[in-house]
Amino acid sequence: MAMPMDFDGMCSDDASERTDNVDEYRRTCIDFIEDISHDYEAWVDYYKLPEDEDKRRRAGIRATITRTNEWIAKVAQSIKAIDVVMNDGIQKMAESTAGKPLEIGVFVNHKSGYTETRPGIVDVNVKGHGRDGRKMKLGFHFKDDRFRVESTCDAYIDENDLPTQEFEMMDIHLKLHAENAKPRDVISFTVTISEVENDVEFDRRGVSTIVHLV
Repeated sequence: MAMPMDFDGMCSDDASERTDNVDEYRRTCIDFIEDISHDYEAWVDYYKLPEDEDKRRRAGIRATITRTNEWIAKVAQSIKAIDVVMNDGIQKMAESTAGKPLEIGVFVNHKSGYTETRPGIVDVNVKGHGRDGRKMKLGFHFKDDRFRVESTCDAYIDENDLPTQEFEMMDIHLKLHAENAKPRDVISFTVTISEVENDVEFDRRGVSTIVHLV
């Protein structure tokens, strides 16, 4: 069975074409997040993990449902924004399902996971350190795509002069370009970190963050 990390079957395209009523779509997607969480919990069942790790992954999935649906209800103001928040929640559930063995933090304004900032060039601080003497470096989200970015405002992460070397203690800064953003826009992005030993990728994990522009 393949890991549901790159899940793409969003409720978005079909449902959003059927309605232009934001409140109706909001309800549809809140229900969808609750429904799809059971698929991720089924994966956790399948892994037959030790009890504490099993609990940790389930707690991560449940916490994501709560926060994502709060953001769908209160932050997202358009069908596009609801999609961004919902897809961010699906990414975060996949991350909880896969487990978080690597010590990685991604921070915007000193907060991780769910955060807010003003329009402009946003500083993204990525920290991490490997296990058992292994090193960390920036990985790729998918094939040639280094980052996953989805937004209501054409945001992107600057890929010029990226710090791509291996670090014993990673503490790097990325530039999230959100100069075109307006208050109430939302940006979701995933940074992937690889743990390497002798130039070979040993493990990798993505960390998704959602930003509310204020």
